[in-house]
Amino acid sequence: MTASLYIDGAWTEGSGKRRGKVLNPATGQQVGEVPFAEDADLDRALLAAGKGFRVWKAMSAIERSKIMRKAAEIMRERHETMARAITAEQGKPIAEARIEASLAPEHTEWNAEEGRRAYGRLIPARASDVTQLVVKEPIGPVAAFSPWNFPVNQVVRKIASALAAGCSIIVKAPEEAPTCAVELVRCFEEAGAPAGVLNLVFGVPAEISERLISSSVIQKVSFTGSVPVGRHLGALAAKHLKPTTMELGGHAPFIVTEDVDPIAVAAAATASKFRNAGQVCISPTRFLVHDKVFDRFLEAFVEKAEAIKVGDGMAEGTQMGPLAQARRVDSVDELVQDAAAKGATVHVGGRRIGNHGFFYAPTIVANAPLPSRIMNEEPFGPVAIVNRVTSLDEALTEANRLPFALASYAFTNSLSHADRITDDIEAGMLTINHFGLGVPETPFGGFRDSGHGSEGGVEGLSAYLRNKFVSRKR
Repeated sequence: MTASLYIDGAWTEGSGKRRGKVLNPATGQQVGEVPFAEDADLDRALLAAGKGFRVWKAMSAIERSKIMRKAAEIMRERHETMARAITAEQGKPIAEARIEASLAPEHTEWNAEEGRRAYGRLIPARASDVTQLVVKEPIGPVAAFSPWNFPVNQVVRKIASALAAGCSIIVKAPEEAPTCAVELVRCFEEAGAPAGVLNLVFGVPAEISERLISSSVIQKVSFTGSVPVGRHLGALAAKHLKPTTMELGGHAPFIVTEDVDPIAVAAAATASKFRNAGQVCISPTRFLVHDKVFDRFLEAFVEKAEAIKVGDGMAEGTQMGPLAQARRVDSVDELVQDAAAKGATVHVGGRRIGNHGFFYAPTIVANAPLPSRIMNEEPFGPVAIVNRVTSLDEALTEANRLPFALASYAFTNSLSHADRITDDIEAGMLTINHFGLGVPETPFGGFRDSGHGSEGGVEGLSAYLRNKFVSRKR
């Protein structure tokens, strides 16, 4: 597998010789390489994005929608190719990769249609010979930075919203899993997206972000990733007075009240917690379980976690694959060992698996004290912390304690509890009694250290539009 850059409508290996290795997380072996963009390549991409924006903006929303819908059709035809590339380079089980690949055309189609409905409005004027309009315009060329944990889903969110709004875009996709991003961009190319409208680069993140964000061509920045990097890119964008959408880390609370069936909730929690080996920004991590159902919930949760089949994502029956990189294994293990040293009980897992690849066992840690690192740092791995609470007040206090405010979960059979949680939880997203996050038509984003703005829904499209007020006297 060898990836390429896509600049101004052409595939290229770039102007330099630097390359990055692409590893299969299940084996740790190299399966490909990716070219790194040099300054000259980025400058060409900026020129192309400026030119492409003028062309794309001049096209009608209906014309843009037709191209995007055609791209979605091609994505469906390439579904299996993208899914297998995800698993080979990112590690998740092929069943999960197929779900991710299937969402790409959904995001594209939804935005294609919504872009046709990006209406302005007419404001009644105070004089009969004056017309007052608010016109929605594309904000301009976009610089977008996408992570490795969902190498199709996170890229397509940014591309689809930007293109639907009439913007051009330069995407810095993940070097760790580049092939599926290449396949995704090919779909737009073959659908007829004009040269320069969509550009794809890989390389050293700090070099690319500095070059793109500081350029006068770029008018908006979209980033999905860690809080520290988000702070850095946000400060860089603010220096140049450029708006940003930031979808950063989380440490999602999962509240379980005393009136539920704890065994059924534990079964549901297992599927959500260990999806993508926990490498999900909205993954539930802090399970706050009422004392009355705590023991039964924990017992069922441990039993379900022990039964998870871990292995190569391509293998039949694999339910959880490896972590994406060796450094993730080290990071997760450090947090688990620190929690155990501070008094937490590791009920299952807490160890590496095998002698090759980046595998870590599904892990459940109970009664972790607040000073432990894992209660304050997002584990971003297959680790669940299950702590006992004696009231909904206590659960909400802990849920809102951290500066993260991305996703939150609750299971309850009480309408009053559900209303209280809805009113008092501090998070950009809350799902009660099911897992209802991440579909194209709904907003996806957080508050505080988890970022600002939304991807998905009309809110995601609006982030790529600006308002122009026009007052005209006849």
